[in-house]
Amino acid sequence: MFKKLFLRKPLKDATPDDDGEGRHSLKRHLGWVQLIVIGIGAIIGAGIFVITGTAAAQYAGPAIVLSFVVASVICILAGLCYAELAALIPIAGGSYSYAYIALGELPAWIIGWSVTGQYIFSASTVAAGWSGYLKSFLKDFSIHLPEWLSSPPFVHTTSHGWSWSGAVIDLPAVLLVAFIGIMIAIGIKAAAHFNSVMVVIKLCTVALFIIIGVAHIKFANWSPFIPENTGHFGEFGISGIFRAAGLVFFAYIGFDTVSTLAQDAKSPQRDLPRGILGSLLICTIAYIVVAAILTGLVSYQLLNVPDPIAVGLDAIGGYKWLGSIVKVAILAGLASVVLVQLLGQTRIFLAIGNDRLLPRPFSTMHPKTRTPIVGSIITALATMVLSGLFPVEILGQLVSMLTLLIYGIVCLGVWILRSTHAEYKRPFKVPLVPFIPALGILSCFGQMLFLPANTWVQLVLWMVVGLAIYFLYGYRHSKVRHHR
Repeated sequence: MFKKLFLRKPLKDATPDDDGEGRHSLKRHLGWVQLIVIGIGAIIGAGIFVITGTAAAQYAGPAIVLSFVVASVICILAGLCYAELAALIPIAGGSYSYAYIALGELPAWIIGWSVTGQYIFSASTVAAGWSGYLKSFLKDFSIHLPEWLSSPPFVHTTSHGWSWSGAVIDLPAVLLVAFIGIMIAIGIKAAAHFNSVMVVIKLCTVALFIIIGVAHIKFANWSPFIPENTGHFGEFGISGIFRAAGLVFFAYIGFDTVSTLAQDAKSPQRDLPRGILGSLLICTIAYIVVAAILTGLVSYQLLNVPDPIAVGLDAIGGYKWLGSIVKVAILAGLASVVLVQLLGQTRIFLAIGNDRLLPRPFSTMHPKTRTPIVGSIITALATMVLSGLFPVEILGQLVSMLTLLIYGIVCLGVWILRSTHAEYKRPFKVPLVPFIPALGILSCFGQMLFLPANTWVQLVLWMVVGLAIYFLYGYRHSKVRHHR
């Protein structure tokens, strides 16, 4: 049985048009520019607009800038490995499909289940952040949403653990996810056009914040640049920088979404590496600059809120009208992040369903829209529940943990495939193998050690649920095993 857990899918079976039954394959609409735009749509969002404030206030202070640098180095290492595998294995499913070919079925399932958590929890986090910005925007016009209907009922603090907030549901977050879920079910073309408009608005917002904010930086807010450690590991000081890097790592999970859209790309072997690395480079620069300006505008101690950019703009004063415009743009930008994450998850369900590790309906295409309708509905419903009930910071930490695990395994996949199948034609190649993949593996798993203990508990619980599903269903119905 042990060997059967590591059966690999042959590369020859992983064709770009494989839909499991040869019917209703995805339409190829996306070029490399659109893939970069989709990557930016996923990357620039909660990282700048939500998580930055929490990470600075609780862990790193102004040194959050260094946390973004640490996270970006890890992402560049992982991004190079993603680019090689995306060009070599241009099929839907991204890291799940890569693991199936490089490592075997059980590692592929672990990756696929991790990616499922990554995308659903990520979309939930951003939807919750979107709700926070919506409330901030409406307050500018003296419109106050009732807290019991616009906040999560469950809250968590390091000192007191879980508690009840008195709220019922975060309804704005739930309604946003419902709207985007319907759009994804309609088709990739409509979703891509909506995302492109949102990304243009979002990039203009980031540029506007930089232009306005740079002239109002108070250098006193950067002192001390690295706040003294409180005596607890991860609370400021050097350890705080690395713990914050683990949290803001959440902000970089857009480029791997590009890899899940291989079957939507016109020329995946050429376009996927460009989409992955191009979006990663643009967003890394934007993150570092925005983090520096934000902590210069207002004391990091005031940023532990779901809308830190709004706090920064309010601190400037005299720009209330402009702040409202920026908040509208941020709302549009966060919506595009939710869209891309949900879209990526539907392609993960599609790939896993094609391999029969999940029931057949997960790989069923709607004959008119050519979208995986069942996967789209389940993805939207799960995200609606999570975004409506749980706080931003808890969801974000688990996403970072899952993302680091996934990236580390992807780096391992490049190393193994180079050793076992050097004969494969690789349109894009990672330089300095095995050093780059090895450094990526060490960086990812090392960074996981800096995340809080409760996040490790959440990871273990998520994996227990995933393994139960695999052994109760996936192992017995695997298409690869039945074809042997």
